[in-house]
Formats: sequence, C-alpha cells, structure tokens
Amino acid sequence: MTTADYAEKIPNNVGLREDRRLQRALESWQPDFLSWWESMGPTLPTKDVYLRTAVNVGREGWAQFGHVPMRDYRWGIFLAERDGMRRIAFGSHKGEPAWQKVPGEYRAELQRLIVIQGDTEPASVEQQRNLGATAPSLYDLRNLFQVNVEEGRHLWAMVYLLHAYFGREGREEAEELLHRNSGSVDSPRILGAFNEETPDWLSFFMFTYFTDRDGKYQLGTLKESAFDPLSRTCEFMLKEEAHHMFVGTTGIDRVVERTAQVMVAEDTDEVAARGAIPLPIIQKYLNFHYSVSLDLFGGETSTNVANYYTAGLKGRWLEERRKDDHLLTSDAIDVDALIDGSIGSLEVSALTGLNTDLRREYIADCAGGVKRWNRILDAAGLSQRLYLPHVAFNRKVGAFSSIEASPTGEKLSAAEWEASKGQWLPTDTDKTFVRSLMQPVHERGKIAAWVAPPRNGINGQPFDYDYVHLA
Repeated sequence: MTTADYAEKIPNNVGLREDRRLQRALESWQPDFLSWWESMGPTLPTKDVYLRTAVNVGREGWAQFGHVPMRDYRWGIFLAERDGMRRIAFGSHKGEPAWQKVPGEYRAELQRLIVIQGDTEPASVEQQRNLGATAPSLYDLRNLFQVNVEEGRHLWAMVYLLHAYFGREGREEAEELLHRNSGSVDSPRILGAFNEETPDWLSFFMFTYFTDRDGKYQLGTLKESAFDPLSRTCEFMLKEEAHHMFVGTTGIDRVVERTAQVMVAEDTDEVAARGAIPLPIIQKYLNFHYSVSLDLFGGETSTNVANYYTAGLKGRWLEERRKDDHLLTSDAIDVDALIDGSIGSLEVSALTGLNTDLRREYIADCAGGVKRWNRILDAAGLSQRLYLPHVAFNRKVGAFSSIEASPTGEKLSAAEWEASKGQWLPTDTDKTFVRSLMQPVHERGKIAAWVAPPRNGINGQPFDYDYVHLA
C-alpha cells in the first residue's frame, strides 16, 4: 500500500487497476485536467524544474527529487496507509469502526465538504499563475512551482474521492472543479479568499503563510473524519502542505531580514527608495491576508459544523489529544460576538462554537510566525514590531462583518474607517510600489534586492543550484 505504482497512466497507491470502471473514469478526466493546467497554470515557459515527487506514503523516503518538465509531472493519487483497527474518535458514532464506504444519510454533506476543499486547490494555482515572470530568484521560482504542482495533486486527491465514492454526481462535481476559475465574474471559486489576486511575491509569501495555514487546519479536521478514505487522503496532503507553509514562513523571514538590513545600514526607516519594503507596508499586507484568512473559518457559531461533528464527518484539530468526552453535548465555549453593538463575547454550546475552537488554534499558530519575524527585528537592534490585528478587523464573515474595527479592536464609524483604512490595508500606491520591485532575477546564484537569500537550499542543494531551466 505504501509504494506508488508509476507504471500506471495515473500513479496511485489505491489499486486503481483493480477497478477498471473507476480507472477509465479518472483517465477520461485526466485530459481535462491537463488542459486546465495548460490554460490556467503557470505562464512562465520552462524546460524543467527541480521538483519533489511523491513515491510512497511511509514516514521516511516518501519523495524523490529531480528535474521534471512540469507538464510531465506525475500527478497521482496517494492515501496514507489504512489502519484496519481504526475506530471513530468522536461524535455519536464514537467507538464504531471507521467507515470504508459513504453512509447514505451523510452522502450529501460529505460530498459538499470534499467539493469545497477540492475547489481551493486549483484556485491557488490560478491566483499564482503569473508570478513566475517576476520571481526574485531561481530558488523562489522552484518553490512556487513546487507549490503549484502539489496543489494540482491535492485537486487529484479530492477528485479521486468524488469519482470513487459519489457516482454520477461526484463525477459532475469533479468536472465543475475545472470550470470555476479564481476571480471569474460568472463562475468564481467558492470561497472569497480564493478569488483575491496574488499579483506580487509579498502577497504570495503572505498567502502561503496565512491562507495555506488555514488549509492546514481545515485538512486537520477532515483527517479526523469517520470516512476513512477522506481521513487517509488528508493525512497525506498535510505532509505536502507543510512545504507550502515553509515557503510563506521563510519568505516573510527573508523580506523582514532584508528590510532590517537596509534600515540598519542606512540608519533610516525610509527604505523604499533603497529598494526594500518598508515595515508599515509589510504590516498592511499581513493585516489583509490574516483577516481574509480568518473569514475562511466561517461564522463564530455554526449548527452545520456542530452536526458535522456529531455525525463524525469532521473532528477538531488533534481530536484524539483532547482531554474531554469527544461528544461535547454538555460543554460550553466563549465565542467572539457583537453585543448591543459592542465587541465582546458570549457563552455558547461547544458544539456550535467549533469554528471558534478551530480559529483559535489557527490564531495561536499564526502568532508564532509574528514572534519569529520580531526576533529578526530584535536581532538587528530595531525597536519596531509586527503584530496580528484584532479578530474584528476587516472582517467580511461572522460576528464582526457588520461593523468596522481598527487593528487594535476599537469599533469605528463608517467615516472613521474610510479615513483611516489606508493606514492599515495596502493602498493602490503601496501595491504599485511593491509591484515596481518585482523585477525578475532568473540568473543562478542571484537574488532581487528586496529579499534576503535563503539560509539553505532545497534537498541539500546550494542556493546557486540550477533549480529551474527556463525555456
């Protein structure tokens, strides 16, 4: 079960050749996927890219590295190994054997969860398709393409489940995943954050830090699912997702480091004229991507999510490490709320507050990155600090969507917001400046002036390795 079969047209470790009907269905979807990749994937022409390719699902040696033409990348279907003794860890079915087939009473809900997750994967590829033309180094270009091909593989992961377990409706949904497009007026992606632009590399680093981190937590809840194939699929996806967050974390590291270097060398905060990104602009981009990503968790309370939990469809982050009864029928949680027009909190059932529980895990994780970036500033002898804005800031979903709030959590009138939002969110001038820095550096061992080089290369290779051969 651990080793992928690369002799097949579709590499897989799910025994696809033993189900000829499913194999034919997926092979008929494959040309549509490749057509989508050609039309909506990376636009920069390349000969090949130094990519990692999954070869098994074991703890060690799960991937191999090599130069691969991207269109020939072997997208495949990988599930973590099955635990034949696995039992459901939460909800009303707690203690029962994990499901190997979709229970009829939960079919529509499971299909919807898979479709929403699947829709995010190609969306990010579409958002990032033009970034290669302005890559700050070949190292960064390679990382972009690695993220892209793995998002493509994560699409395959969800499409496999739709084809294998949801019949004709699943096949139709798989087709629709290729027909919606990020930012499309007529057929946009399902979630708002995946219709936003990713026009520059600062946005890309913020996206891979904040929005891909949301993906980590959403996959983490699905990994707990009583539906075992979904659980095993998400477990393997999380292994690949870690690299995407690494790209964001270290990318912002390097932007902050370079800005700090220029601030110290020139003894000034005014680094824009010297080709670096000022800290206030970095903070604005952070504010935007963090607040947009918070919206991806939905409202503070949700009866749908409560029902998903009780049914066993989605668990909590690290469910089996929680020290409670895993039923939550008598537990409570404080959630963020608007009370008599003021920002506050109220106590609700723990079941209906599961979105808040997950969002708080995410927020604590995001805070770790901010501490990391502030250590860079501290090490440079600078007093300035980055921060996460208040959860009420710039929200379009949930309890605070009807109000405006400052990054410190002060409720604002519409006029106050309009007068001040340019201090907190990227303005057109800020975006134009950042884009002006996005001049491509496609020469080995060279890097753009607005970002510091990485401390280490990929897979033990040096920074000046030939990570990408351009066409």
